Amino acid sequence: MGNQIEDLLQPFQRFGINLGLKRIKNLLALLDNPQEKVPIIHVAGTNGKGSVCAYLSSILTASGYKTGRYTSPHLVNWTERICLNEKPIEENILIAILEKIRSVINPNDPECPTQFEVITAAAWLFFANSEVDVAVMEVGLGGRLDATNVCDRTLVSIITSISREHWFILGDTLSKIATEKAGVIKEKCPVVVGSLPEEAVRVVKNRAEELNAPTIWVESAQKLSPNQAEYEGVNYPLALGGDIQLQNSAIAIATIKILQEKGWQIPTSAIEEGMKNTRWRGRIEWVKWQKRDLLIDGAHNVASAEVLRQYVDTLHKPTTWVMGMLNTKDHEGIFKQLLRPEDQLHLVPVPDHSTAEPEELAILAKTIQPQLKQVQTYGDLFTALDSVTNNQETATTSIVLCGSLYLLGYFLSKLG
Repeated sequence: MGNQIEDLLQPFQRFGINLGLKRIKNLLALLDNPQEKVPIIHVAGTNGKGSVCAYLSSILTASGYKTGRYTSPHLVNWTERICLNEKPIEENILIAILEKIRSVINPNDPECPTQFEVITAAAWLFFANSEVDVAVMEVGLGGRLDATNVCDRTLVSIITSISREHWFILGDTLSKIATEKAGVIKEKCPVVVGSLPEEAVRVVKNRAEELNAPTIWVESAQKLSPNQAEYEGVNYPLALGGDIQLQNSAIAIATIKILQEKGWQIPTSAIEEGMKNTRWRGRIEWVKWQKRDLLIDGAHNVASAEVLRQYVDTLHKPTTWVMGMLNTKDHEGIFKQLLRPEDQLHLVPVPDHSTAEPEELAILAKTIQPQLKQVQTYGDLFTALDSVTNNQETATTSIVLCGSLYLLGYFLSKLG
């Protein structure tokens, strides 16, 4: 059935990334505007969006609320993007919804929706039909012109972080990027903001003031132990790895506190249970491959590469990197964050996507970090992984697979 979902969505892929709200609003109008029936928490930001969505969805589900969650991209199956009470939408239900959506679209219309707009419309329709109490909606790209940004009001708007990514679409300065992210702020609706560069703070602050949006600027939680944190008097377990989760979890708790003030029944026990049960695949996650421990992480931009490097530093070992990247990414910036002398680097293509060529990445990596112990290229990820895991030289190193969420999806689809 996964292939059937792919077949239904494939015709819209040719429209690529095309930001704007006209097409999605026209499509939703043909579907009786399901978004108007869905109370939402809207989550924007460069990094941390997925983790924050995962925390919120888990806590709200543990509190007994019927909770939708919409995130992107998926790692293995399209159904991962649309969840109800932490469970992915059933394939047959998603197929039926996509068939309904396709039936109202004129494929010859010059304003035909993009693939992202179609799957986003499917999420709105599913959440409305399910009569959710709340949907946690992750922005796909930017915020102001993203297909998720079609509601006049939010329960809470969130901006997790802002750094220079997708600059060729969102703008070439932090101010321009911040302007796009701040597009999720709604008049008189509360907004929760993580740690931002000063240039971005000014933009977000001005926008929030213009719209009379009460704003909470979140400091990181306090680390009580490797797996326990405290924020604003709330003690909770941390199920996700890396110190960045002190910031992400604090954003989630600050959002929950706003809901509590609005009268939502979210006891401390549900916060603890929700935080303990939070799962978010492919972000500082340990798995087994060929009986070896393997750390996997998307690390697909400079900011997320910095977070991964901070975590890897706590392992106190040389690192064996297995990496593939899309050709649209900041290869130089990512390499500068990750690579250290004596590290090994094994480069692979990202299958079925606009991949950067491993040979070209190898030349760049040697220029940036000439003291790498080894640099090798491969035609396939699993050839690289077999080579690395069967090599005695990697026995005392940490093996890390990273560089692209699509590469992780390819890996996880084979891992099962």
